[in-house]
Amino acid sequence: MKTLKALAFISLTVALQSCGDDDKNKNNLFRIDTSDMKQQYQPQDPLNLSLVNEKKKEIDSVVYYINDVREGAVKGNEKLKVSLEGQKFGYQNLKALVFYDGNNAETEGRIELTSGIEPKLLQYEIVNTYPHDIHAYTQGLEFYRDTLFEGTGQYKHSSLRKVNYKTGEVYKEVKQENKYFGEGITVLNNKVYQLTWRETTGFIYSADTFEKIKEFTYFKKIEGWGLTNDGKYLYQSDGTEKIWKLDPETMEEADYVNVYTKNSKIKAVNELEWIEGKIYGNVYQKDAVAVINPTTGAVEAIIDFSQLKKLVTKHPKLDVLNGIAYNPKTKTIFVTGKNWDKMFEIKIKE
Repeated sequence: MKTLKALAFISLTVALQSCGDDDKNKNNLFRIDTSDMKQQYQPQDPLNLSLVNEKKKEIDSVVYYINDVREGAVKGNEKLKVSLEGQKFGYQNLKALVFYDGNNAETEGRIELTSGIEPKLLQYEIVNTYPHDIHAYTQGLEFYRDTLFEGTGQYKHSSLRKVNYKTGEVYKEVKQENKYFGEGITVLNNKVYQLTWRETTGFIYSADTFEKIKEFTYFKKIEGWGLTNDGKYLYQSDGTEKIWKLDPETMEEADYVNVYTKNSKIKAVNELEWIEGKIYGNVYQKDAVAVINPTTGAVEAIIDFSQLKKLVTKHPKLDVLNGIAYNPKTKTIFVTGKNWDKMFEIKIKE
């Protein structure tokens, strides 16, 4: 009798363990079918979703999600055709919630969404050449009320300046504390916003007096790189492919875009400038500027400024192109770089 009880106990234990294993592994029963999928999609491409069901389970229905947003449901294992229009560029996390035999299971996958636009290569002509402070490690450049504002970087040397762009003379300056590495600047509603690099701290000054109005902490732990505005919102780059759209009153995130070409993400977008509805972004270490759609993040054009560096004085501290300011009066763009002794006024040509 004891032997029978022991055998029954062993059988029950095995059965429970078996059920537990099935339950534990149920999310491995299905997988998203990638046989006809691409690694990279563009917004106009349809995405067809279905499952591989190797165990031949009886599927009741499947609900599909992209980035945890429900896209649709199908009966059985029918294909679901999904539009990618309106999705942000970058990786799209796919999830299928499968209902079968009174149970449910999940399986996940991922694709990358890139821009459908082939960037144009824009040409330019130099209109004027002006002197620029060879000791200015330029991080931000912007015209406001016919005055050129410049933010400079490096620990112990960071500053905010008003500059006579025709002579290079600095006629107003406020220096940051030695612990800060100054980054991008922009002027909105008569206030100058200035970022710092790794200190997650920014400053707001009066555009007239340079009196500090307040300090702010970034909305999340990111680096500060470039900064611009569209007259209502601020746009901040952080060294990745992201450009963050910020509320200038709260400095909280309102939205973001991922910067992409047709083939890949564009990281290290640095100093930013808003020009006639587009964001012009210096691409760090490339001596080039990307013309970016601020709504989608698509790179619509590229300007190769690498020849400009050959026109400035060579010295040990000479660094990369970084600094682009649009003068709406002349409809010309002013371009310089870190520790360049010249600034160039240019006109863009198709």
